[in-house]
Order: sequence, then C-alpha cells, then structure tokens
Amino acid sequence: MPLHQLPGEVWLHVLSYLSVADKHSVRATCKYFKQFVDCGLLWKDWTIILGFPKGSYSRQFWETLRRRKINHVVVRSTKEKDLKQLARGLPSITSLVMDINSQESLGYLKYFPQLTHLAVRYSSNSLLLDASTVCEPEKMTHLSICRVEFPSKSRQRLDFVFQDFVNLTSLVCHDTGISAPYILTVILCRLPRLKHLSLTCGSGVKGQRVPASFPGEATLGLSSLELIHCDHLLLRETMKLLPNLQTLVLVYMYSVYDVPSQLQLTASEDMKTWLSGLHHLSTLVIKLGPRVHSYVRFIPVSVSRLTLRVPGLNSGEFASVASQVPNLLHLHVDTWPTHLGTLAAEIPQLFPKLQSLKVRGEHVSEEDFLGFQKMADLRYVEMLDSSPQSSKVAAKLQMLTNYRLHVTMSHQRDILECHCSY
Repeated sequence: MPLHQLPGEVWLHVLSYLSVADKHSVRATCKYFKQFVDCGLLWKDWTIILGFPKGSYSRQFWETLRRRKINHVVVRSTKEKDLKQLARGLPSITSLVMDINSQESLGYLKYFPQLTHLAVRYSSNSLLLDASTVCEPEKMTHLSICRVEFPSKSRQRLDFVFQDFVNLTSLVCHDTGISAPYILTVILCRLPRLKHLSLTCGSGVKGQRVPASFPGEATLGLSSLELIHCDHLLLRETMKLLPNLQTLVLVYMYSVYDVPSQLQLTASEDMKTWLSGLHHLSTLVIKLGPRVHSYVRFIPVSVSRLTLRVPGLNSGEFASVASQVPNLLHLHVDTWPTHLGTLAAEIPQLFPKLQSLKVRGEHVSEEDFLGFQKMADLRYVEMLDSSPQSSKVAAKLQMLTNYRLHVTMSHQRDILECHCSY
C-alpha cells in the first residue's frame, strides 16, 4: 500500500512515539511527512527555549512554530527587539519564562496579551512585578517569582501588589525578601481562587508587619502548599488554619547527618504540629529534614501518594511508614547519597497496593528489582538513575509481567517549573 493511502491519524499515532530528533529526520524526507510532523497534536504542551544567538530567527522558523501551535516559551534574552520579534512571531504565547534583570525588561511583558502562565527568575536588582507590568492581569492563572526581590516599599503593601491577579490558581514566591507567614496572612486575602502556593520560609525583612489575625475564609480553596527551607520556623498556628490541604511539600536545608540533635528535635516538633490536623492530606513530599522515625506516626492515614527523599532510611522506619499508610498507592523513595539496597526487597510485602513506584536502582540487586513483578496492582516503575545495566533489567521486568508493568528511566524536569525544591 502506498504510504499516502494510510489514514492521517495512523501516521500521527506512529510519529507520536518518536523523539524530537527523529521527528525532524522524518520531516526532512518529503513534504508529505512535513505536514504531519508539524501538526500541533504532536507538539502539545511542548516548550521551546529561545536564546536569539544570532539576533533573530527566520520567517520560516516562526511559521513552523505557529503551525505546531507552540505556546510555551523560555526566553534567554531580555533585549526589547528580541521580545518584540517573539511577540510578532508567536502572538498566542500563553506560558513564558524569563530571566529579567531590570524594571525596563519587565515592562516588555505587555507585548504578550494572552499570557496565563508567567515565571520571572534570577534578577540581581529589586523589581516590582504587579498588575501594571502585564497586559491583562485577570487572565493570569499561574505566577512564579524566584530570586527576584521586591522593592522594600512594596513589601509592606503586598496585598495591593497582587490585588488585580484575581484569577491566580498557582503562586510561587521564592527568595523575594518577604516572609512566608506574611505572604500566607496577606496574599490569601486577595487571591480567593488560589489552589497552590509555594514559599521559601525565610525570615523576611526587618519591620515587616504580620497581621495578628488570619483570614480563614480565604484559605478554603488552598489545596496544595510547598514550603522550601522550612527549617526556618513558620508560624505553627498558621498551619492549623489550613486543614483542607490535600498536598504538602516540605523541603529542608539539612539532612540527619549535618545538624545538631537539638535542631532535629525542633524540626520534629514542627512536623508534628503541621501534620496532626491535616485529615484530608493525600500527597506528602518530604526532602531531607529530621529522621523519619521522629514524625512517621503523625503522617495522616489518608495519604495515598508519598515521597521520601531522605538519606539513611532504615528497615524499621520503612516498616513504620507502611504501617502508618496502609493504603499507599504511589511511592517515591530516594535515600541518596545512601543507597536503598536490600530495602527494595521489602517493598512488595510492605506496600502491596502500590500502583506506581519511583526508586534509585543503584546497589539494588537484579533479583530484588525483578521482585516488583509480585505486585499485582503495580503499573508504573520509574528508575531515578540510568545505565546500560539498569535499562536491561527494566526491559526484563517488563517482559516478565507481559508488559503489564511500564518501566521508564527518570524524566527530565519541567523547564516551566521552579527547581528550588530539587
């Protein structure tokens, strides 16, 4: 049968399995395949990184991106002429990541009227990002500000800075010079639709006033909270006023090997306070911090998705986790720089209901890794490290389960997301 007689949807399905490089190789063969490779369905949610290395891109380049319906861009240039060219070439951009170094560069955001997702990162100067810097602030649903300090005057009136971003559902504020308790008590008043909030728990600035009362009604929609560097004390009472959280991420600056016992004790008490009242919590992520045995009994039994990126996890702690969350469906365990080792052999017995599993395969024997086939409900295994040997073991595991089990190597990070928690 001639190739052009196959239905177009068949070719799109086949091409969807190819890497970007392979797609481009197929595209170069003829005009017939070029039209399929440039179909927007093959590039859905794909992000392009633009550096403008030679000052500009060709007209054909922009036409190709428009045919592919590329709407997510990471731009490495802050020159006005480059951003104007980007706005002309891709007028329908909805997601934009920028490294901005001046207030003037921030003003160029007005060239992008369709923005719903914006990430501004890594400025050496103080910048004021408010509703006046974007074209239509009411369209914004996701805003990420990382390592961009606000001017000192604006920190005191943060509620007015964000008051026009009324439809934000996700807000990331990392290293902005504003304390986490202040953001919690002020910003939530202005953002009633907020679902996800990520903060670095720094000490804030001198003289920054934290309201005595907390607007509890404003937190009803907040379902996900991420606290980076939470060894800085967050107001314990504040966490008690967020009982409806479904996702909690706690990232510490230290591990059990490099802090005094008194600091670990304080962190354990904080963990107890934070976790005790979260009866609706379904996802819990903990990176570093105190020993697992110091807080395991406070993990809500409602948790079905658990990530433990903690070194030195031992067999007793592993068993205690299994006992505390008997209905766990998704487990991500990474004990680096120590090794999971023989603990991998205990996973099928301790967590029989797992549907997905993420582990680091180094120092896990082939026998223990292949033992995951015993888990009848397991469908996905992701290996956090990759090597020729691990690829062979992964293929063998899939074959032993008659490909019921899908095994992949670690995925790349989403470049649209802030990586402070990694």
